[in-house]
Amino acid sequence: MFPSIPVLASAVAKISTPFRRSQLGLFHGKLKQYGNNVPHSKHKTRRTWLPNVQSKRLKSDALGHEVKVKLTTRALKTIKKHGSIDNYLLRTKPELLGLEGMRLRILVREKLDIKRGEDEAAAAAQAEEEAKIQLEQEKKEAKRRRKTVAGRAWKLREARQSIVGGIFGSSGSSTSQPTAS
Repeated sequence: MFPSIPVLASAVAKISTPFRRSQLGLFHGKLKQYGNNVPHSKHKTRRTWLPNVQSKRLKSDALGHEVKVKLTTRALKTIKKHGSIDNYLLRTKPELLGLEGMRLRILVREKLDIKRGEDEAAAAAQAEEEAKIQLEQEKKEAKRRRKTVAGRAWKLREARQSIVGGIFGSSGSSTSQPTAS
C-alpha cells in the first residue's frame, strides 16, 4: 500500500531501519527479532523471527469504507480493545503506528473534522429554526394575553356601568363589546 501524501512518500524512501516493512503497515511496535538456534550439540547459529503479519480489511466508520492494511496480530488485538480502527489510530502513540498508520490517522482526522463541521452547521441551523419557532410562540402568547386583558377590562367596564346605573338609576344604556380583529 503506497502512502497518498507526498510528504510521507518521501519519508518512506529515506527509512533505513532494519525492518523497513514495519513502516508500511500497522505493526504496533513489533519488529524483526534476532537470536540463535541452539541444537542439542550447542552449536549456535544466528536466526531471525518475523512478526506475525496478517493482511486484513477493517471497516472504518469515519472514512465510510473498508481499509485494507497489513498488521500484526498484536495490532489487531489492540484494535479490538479500542473498539474500531478509527479509535486505534486516534489514540495510539505515533511511534507505534509507523508511516502507514500516520497516513491513515491523518485521513481519519480530516474526515472527522469535516463531519464535525457539518454537524455544527446543522446544529446551528436547527437552533436558529427553534429560536424562530419560540419567537413566534411568544408573539402568539403575547397577543393572547393582550386579548385576555382587553376582555377583562371590558367586563370590568360593563360591571362598573351596571353598578353605577344601579346606584344612580340610569336608563341602563348598554354598549356592545367591540369586535376583536
